[in-house]
Amino acid sequence: MFVLHEPPKLQILYESLEKSIPESLKVRELGETWERGVKLLVDTWPDYQMVITWHRKEEMKDDLDHYTNTYHIFTKAPDKLEEVLALPILLLSPGCQVNVGAAIRKISAAKSVQEDHLRATVIMTEIPVEPKTSSDDQMGLSSWEGPGHHSGSFQNILDAFHVGPVNEQWNFGKNERNLKYIECCLQNFPGFGVLGPEGDPISWIVMEQSCEMRMGYTVPKYRDKGYMKKISFHFIKYFIQKKMPFYFHVSRDEENLQALGSIGLKAAPCGWHQWETHS
Repeated sequence: MFVLHEPPKLQILYESLEKSIPESLKVRELGETWERGVKLLVDTWPDYQMVITWHRKEEMKDDLDHYTNTYHIFTKAPDKLEEVLALPILLLSPGCQVNVGAAIRKISAAKSVQEDHLRATVIMTEIPVEPKTSSDDQMGLSSWEGPGHHSGSFQNILDAFHVGPVNEQWNFGKNERNLKYIECCLQNFPGFGVLGPEGDPISWIVMEQSCEMRMGYTVPKYRDKGYMKKISFHFIKYFIQKKMPFYFHVSRDEENLQALGSIGLKAAPCGWHQWETHS
């Protein structure tokens, strides 16, 4: 394995990974952040079989920091993954290839560490061929703006000033480590929201380091007013301009899928998987 850092090669890899979407989603969309402290390795070039990304070692100082100590893996040869994957005590590996799990389980057993596997459903849109505003109707966005009686003020981009409420309401938040992670996301990636009468965010979605939509929340008394749908509309417009897929994950229950299907979103053929190892 060797580090790939030359911009022309990174661009070739980015375009190549597009052909393997949705399985390559987590690694490919990290292409937006490869210059922000993310290290990228391939087994061979240009005919690679495996791509692994993680943060630089100088940033991985805290073994309990789940979001800095994160590996993302895409492989065309899962049977060879065990040979090249050096598993640390903590590995948080979100991805869209369930066959990566066999290697992680085998390495975990060999190192006598516990491995936990979380599964979810990937919801995504396709990458538009051309980022045209006229594509709104063919992408099904014209019906996404929701009712016109919103009392809130749309905030195009949230910033680090809003980290408090996001951390407080995120299921994985409410602690200092994740507070720093959310702050990093808001400083480096877009977060769209709606502000209430007091100027505080009442509904929001934040994009994280692999360009997945996370941390979505609406204050209870403002629910069922179309705010989340409106925010999603603006995010999808943003992704159309960037020629990137809009995606997120949800629990694998039928009610979720039916609700998302009613607004034109579909489950990807692959699942969302996360493996966490710990002693």
